[in-house]
Amino acid sequence: MATLHVKVVPGASRDRIAGKLGDALKVQVSAAAERGKANAAVMPVIAATLGLRESDIQIVRGHTQPRKTLHINGIEQEELDRRLA
Repeated sequence: MATLHVKVVPGASRDRIAGKLGDALKVQVSAAAERGKANAAVMPVIAATLGLRESDIQIVRGHTQPRKTLHINGIEQEELDRRLA
């Protein structure tokens, strides 16, 4: 299992990874930050980038904050870092 820190920017014009922001990955999503819509929109973006299933990704910290910690199953930390480099 790997850990990924993300900074979610809701209300963007499109869903995408916008780059690194310190130790986090900046993810822009078009969904609004209400009732978990932005959280749900992050999963397909990360899954598609890493070539994994959405069900392999879980938010473990920061459900109501822009900065979140994700646990990613099916990949080791070294492989995650390599894929995101």
